[in-house]
Amino acid sequence: MRAGDLDTRITIEERVETRDPVYNTPIITWVTFATVWADVQDVLPSRAERIADGINIARRPARIRLRHLDGITTAMRIKIGSRTLGIIAGPAELGRHVGIELIAEELSTEGQEP
Repeated sequence: MRAGDLDTRITIEERVETRDPVYNTPIITWVTFATVWADVQDVLPSRAERIADGINIARRPARIRLRHLDGITTAMRIKIGSRTLGIIAGPAELGRHVGIELIAEELSTEGQEP
């Protein structure tokens, strides 16, 4: 993995659930797990539209390669600028602890953040 290919700064976030002390309802927050340089490539050059459960959803999958980092799971998400992507596959190891590859997908209803 060449350092020159890692040209996009990404933030990997993990979900933390706490309880409201008064109502005991869950409070979901996302905290930074790591901020690293990565090679991000959209899998498809344009958006693929589909109808799922009567809601129009835009899918923007991306392949993300980064240096080896332990602890990444599919329960985490990735922030790339204003985009928020959920990890749907991986991490797959590249070489012997050289790097990892993830497949992430941005899901959003029209005009709304995921």
